[in-house]
Amino acid sequence: MIALRTIVIVTLSLAAVLPVAAQTIKLGELNSYKVFPAFLEPYKKGMELALDEVNAAGGVLGRKLEIVSRDDNGTPGDAVRVAEELMSREKVVMLMGTYASNVGLAVADVANQRKFPFLASEPLTDKIVWDNGNKYTYRLRASTYMQTAMLVPEAAKLNKKRWAIVYPNYEYGQSATAAFKKQMNALQSGGLVFVEQAVPLGKIDPGPVVQALLDAQPDAIFSSLFGADLARFVREGQLRGLFKDRPVFNLLGGEPEYLDPMKEEAPVGWYVTGYPWYAIDTPEHKRFRNAYQARFNDYPRLGSVVGYTTIIAAAAALKKAGSTDPERIIAALAGLTFPSPFGSIMFRPIDHQSTMGAYVGRTAVKDGKGVMVDWRYADGKDYLPPDAVVRALRPQ
Repeated sequence: MIALRTIVIVTLSLAAVLPVAAQTIKLGELNSYKVFPAFLEPYKKGMELALDEVNAAGGVLGRKLEIVSRDDNGTPGDAVRVAEELMSREKVVMLMGTYASNVGLAVADVANQRKFPFLASEPLTDKIVWDNGNKYTYRLRASTYMQTAMLVPEAAKLNKKRWAIVYPNYEYGQSATAAFKKQMNALQSGGLVFVEQAVPLGKIDPGPVVQALLDAQPDAIFSSLFGADLARFVREGQLRGLFKDRPVFNLLGGEPEYLDPMKEEAPVGWYVTGYPWYAIDTPEHKRFRNAYQARFNDYPRLGSVVGYTTIIAAAAALKKAGSTDPERIIAALAGLTFPSPFGSIMFRPIDHQSTMGAYVGRTAVKDGKGVMVDWRYADGKDYLPPDAVVRALRPQ
């Protein structure tokens, strides 16, 4: 009887220990995969690559990382439901992701209410770190303000007075338009006229839009269109001569997700922010590009970089925190410095915005496809307002 009792006790002890030792650290990721596949399919591959690298190096806090991913259908309501499910049912230690700005804002509000870490990887709205900023939300990508600020100096140099602005009529496009007008008025004093055309996201009717812009007779054009809307606008605008002798500035227009599908119809000479993956030869980027191509037999898009860096940032935050406690993760994110394919990045304590930059250049067509030329890397830290301005914008 004594021997039998000893065996039973040992067996129960091992059974109690093994599940804990094998437990992963769950990261909750939600995104609009069905709505924005051009960006988010490469994004998911980038996450997978980073996850493999982190886990191959031993994971974090002695445990492997696991991504628990859900589709938010591109709607704030579904995103809130999914975020609650990830926190309550899946027991994730932090939330990550979102694409559309209105969806990101909805999840940021949930994070604030639940006092739970949220790493907003992609939504570009300025509100997520300024007007609606909160203790529990950090944002990775360069914002609309930052990317607009990268283009505005070139726009102001042209000294054009009458600007047509075309944008998707939701939070991102509205934010980009407001930032452009404000920054242009600050750099180019007097006499500026802005004629706006707002279009429904993903549902542009290019004929009437292009005709309205032609009727407005602008000197130059600023656009924040992307995806299929951008492709339709470019095709119709070229057909009707809208871009002839008119400078065009387009946020995101040099990203391969949106430039590549246009092939030889890609615009020429536009001023854009984007990602010339084929020409960046820094050691950090070459290592990332080679690893991505070897893993997926495909070239990276900007979404790939964002997805990859999101996981690297999350792992760095957990390592610095030394814990999965939400408050310790939040404390670790403030001022956190971490590597990326674009170089070292930091989350600013003042507004939780990362210093991730973007590539700025002009579009061209080479070998039957759109490319970026005359590009440069614009470091995000150089395109943010002074601390005093941020304090006035962000809730205390």
